[in-house]
Amino acid sequence: VQLVQSGAELRNPGTSVKVSCKASGYTFTSKYIDWVRQAPGQGLEWMGRIDPEDGGTKYAQKFQGRVTFTVDTSTSTAYVELSSLRSEDTAVYYCARNPFAAPYDYWGQGTQVTVSS
Repeated sequence: VQLVQSGAELRNPGTSVKVSCKASGYTFTSKYIDWVRQAPGQGLEWMGRIDPEDGGTKYAQKFQGRVTFTVDTSTSTAYVELSSLRSEDTAVYYCARNPFAAPYDYWGQGTQVTVSS
């Protein structure tokens, strides 16, 4: 099993960013994909999850209205898009496979997103 994320991004405040997470080695639609981020000097922060089988989503309240999770089942890829970026969104963003009622068992390598003017 592998989750491979897209590369680092630098964005200006007020713009948006889209990060991808390509899954391989398992049936993509069989497990949720969660998105988690870690800002400098901070702990992990859960952003939400998507069910690749039907596209159903659950967003952390903090991000509702600003974040969108999507999947492309033809390429086994999950995406997170965050809009209206601000400096506090500077963080490493991770996708993680959620095996249901158990800790995440596979993680992407992380994508650094830097928001700076």
